[in-house]
Order: sequence, then C-alpha cells, then structure tokens
Amino acid sequence: MTILLTGFEPFAGSRVNPSEQAARALDGAIIAGQEIRCAILPVDGQRAPQALMDALAQHSPKAVLCLGEAAGRACVSIERVAVNLLDYRIADNAGQQVVDQAVIAGCPAAYFVTLPTRRMYERLLAEGIPCELSLSAGAFLCNQVLYALLHFAEQDGRNSPLGGFIHLPSLPQQTAERLLTGKAAQANMGLETSLRAVRAALEVIAEE
Repeated sequence: MTILLTGFEPFAGSRVNPSEQAARALDGAIIAGQEIRCAILPVDGQRAPQALMDALAQHSPKAVLCLGEAAGRACVSIERVAVNLLDYRIADNAGQQVVDQAVIAGCPAAYFVTLPTRRMYERLLAEGIPCELSLSAGAFLCNQVLYALLHFAEQDGRNSPLGGFIHLPSLPQQTAERLLTGKAAQANMGLETSLRAVRAALEVIAEE
C-alpha cells in the first residue's frame, strides 16, 4: 500500500515550511510495511487542488495525509473537519486573496476526515508529543486542499483513499526570523519532534 504525504511550499515571506521539510524527509520511507510518497503543493488557490489530484493519479494511494503549517499553534493539530469556505487572511503566493467563497460551489458545507483521528491523537500523546484534536483547519489553502481531497473521496466511492490533515507548528528558526524583524515571538516546534509526530500518525494509518 502507498500512503501519500503532502506538504506546502513556504509562504507569507518565510523561507521554510515545516510541512514541506517533514514530507520531503519521509519520502520513500517504509512505515509499518507501507511506502510513503510525498508531493509538495503550491500555496496557490488555483493550482494547489489540481496538484493534489495529479499526485493522487500518479501514486494511487490507499490513504492521504496532508500537512500544513499553523503559525502560532503550540502543538500538533490533528484536523477533524473541512469546511466549504475560502476566506484568506493573507494573499496566497500568486497574490490572490479570496474572501467568502465556496471551495466547490453547490457542495456540502463540510466533510469529516476519514483517517482514524482519535487513534492518531492517542498515539502521539503516548509518544510524548504535544497534540490536539482540532475542529478548524482555517479557511486558507490547508482547509481548501483538505476539502478538495475529501470531496474527491466522496465522489470516487468505494475505492477512494482515506484522507486527513495535520497542522504543524512553525519552526524555531521562523520564530527567530520574526524576532529579527521586530515581530513578537510565537509558539514553535523543532523539526525532529514534528517528524516524530508525522511518523507516529503514519504508523497508525498504515495499521488501519
């Protein structure tokens, strides 16, 4: 079985994105007997959903775990729901700032994640990794991609992959960059801990 792991390119002026670094670090890994393949998505509302669909077509995964960065969050956030709303607080990397629009017009208001979120949460806590179950993936690209994934799975039927999303805190170097520019400090997590979290979540998915 193949599990697709996605991350996002850097955005909002940062030079790094923990989701990209974690996804690249685990590309090609074998976890609980399953191969992990990664795809890095653009922070572009027009291109990101199609990039995800292209990765699904290329790898035909049985499960998809998308990763994103949540600046300001103090722990790993395991998302439980995607909403049919685009309301960007900042412009994407293409310079577009969408406000109060549907991800996919005429479709359900929300979809629930189909990965075993509770088991993932319990495994991460057992590993000593700070984490939470979250009911808000925001209304930016992370939510957009998650909604697109779950909508695809809903339409695809019985052979559709399981899907879900994890937000990772910013990296310590990103907090340092903020301080250098006179901005306030924010919560962060080292890449090693984030990688442990993603690997543990993937183990649960592979067992499922």
